[in-house]
Amino acid sequence: MTNKKKTALKTTDGVSDAEIINPSSMSNFKSKRSKQLNTDALVEGILKQNITDLSRAITIIESTNSQHQEQANAILKQCLPHANNSIRIGITGVPGVGKSTFIESLGEHLTSLGKRVAVLAIDPSSSLTKGSILGDKTRMESLVKNKNAYIRPSASGSSLGGVARKTRETIILCEAAGFDVILIETVGVGQSETVVHSMVDFFLLLKLAGAGDELQGIKRGIIEMADAIAINKADGENQKAAKLAKVEFNRALHLYPQKISGWIPKVSLCSALKHEGIQDIWKLISEYIELTNSNNYFNTRRTEQNKFWLIQTIENQLKSDFFNRSEIKQALNKQLKLVENNKTTPFAAAEYIMSL
Repeated sequence: MTNKKKTALKTTDGVSDAEIINPSSMSNFKSKRSKQLNTDALVEGILKQNITDLSRAITIIESTNSQHQEQANAILKQCLPHANNSIRIGITGVPGVGKSTFIESLGEHLTSLGKRVAVLAIDPSSSLTKGSILGDKTRMESLVKNKNAYIRPSASGSSLGGVARKTRETIILCEAAGFDVILIETVGVGQSETVVHSMVDFFLLLKLAGAGDELQGIKRGIIEMADAIAINKADGENQKAAKLAKVEFNRALHLYPQKISGWIPKVSLCSALKHEGIQDIWKLISEYIELTNSNNYFNTRRTEQNKFWLIQTIENQLKSDFFNRSEIKQALNKQLKLVENNKTTPFAAAEYIMSL
């Protein structure tokens, strides 16, 4: 019998893939994953201010998948009793006015006061590629690190004026998650201001001085909706122009009838970059909330908004149901080809499809 040579090296037989992975651990992983996406578990996480669960729930709400829609409705139903405890602020202004910088500065001020702030930032989607940058977390690099702040950028998609289709429902989830102030940033173009105005308590219009913006501010429409005007970038050489713009906007505001709320819109100067004037703007908003709470306009307005969104939801559902009907899809494709070949008019084609 020969002795085996001793060596530090040892060769063992390979093991199968099935032996590498513990079946019970995989089962536990799947179970844990499904539990995380379970409606009750998500709602429980939201109420415990778990940001991960909040983000997952918002993703489900934004989904167009029919199964997700059912779960979204269930999540909203459970969260609704815990909502309506925040101050909703809409912020709009032309591109380049400094909305993201202003929101970050205001958000930092509010968190310093011990408040929890949620930012719902709407990024415009390309009408050609349908893509969106979703760069608000990059632009608000300081606020995004704040443990008392939550930033949720959403693509505007094809919804009216660039406002995300599910922003209204997202507000409810954020309120259930315990956020005291919700800031909603509009794209700043089109009719998005009107839609955001229908879901907020206070509507702030950001303006620039010395950019021909003063004359635009006198036009009816957007200025009628504004509860306050903030002239941003009022620093350095812009200070003189900003003060002149403030006078012009104050004159413009006096041309309009008094608001039903009893509030007189104010004009304020600020420099979001230098964090100047932000405290004064928050003071204005607080005064507005106090006034509208005392005369019950705050609750009345929210009730009217809920009625508005009831009608909007019905209209959206009818539109979705109509275009998802198989016979409508077939007829629409045929009529589109006829229109393309100049064999019918868009109006005649629409009349035919509506008659089905």
